[in-house]
Amino acid sequence: MIIDTTYLLPLARIKVKTDLLRAIAEDRLREKIDFSDLKISLISIFELQAKASKLGIPPKYVCEAVNTIFKVFNVIPYYRENIIEVSHELYKELHDYIDSIILATAITLDEHLVTEDTIIHSVKDKIEKQYNTKILRYIDLIK
Repeated sequence: MIIDTTYLLPLARIKVKTDLLRAIAEDRLREKIDFSDLKISLISIFELQAKASKLGIPPKYVCEAVNTIFKVFNVIPYYRENIIEVSHELYKELHDYIDSIILATAITLDEHLVTEDTIIHSVKDKIEKQYNTKILRYIDLIK
């Protein structure tokens, strides 16, 4: 399962209503998901750093978050050829290259994507049909 950047923000002490990692730790999901089942795109680390900087989060917390991410999750490079190819196709629909990369990562790895992104969800049916990739929200996973 690929998780979007939103779910990584609490690691840098940025509060979100959809704290998937806490829900996993507290066993509040419909299905058993382990942290080892989760993968993230390397671009999410950049996105986390940018968001933290914008919000004035101390660099110490950001570094702790980044170190945790690399220790706990399988981080997928965004520069793989197949991810680049699919990202370019998705960009035509999404008009956000970072989101295109994250979704392309799920597609190329044949994984589900969990995201709160409204633009991705607006084209969910088309993407799921075209690429045979399931797109979920936090609420879809919670008991």
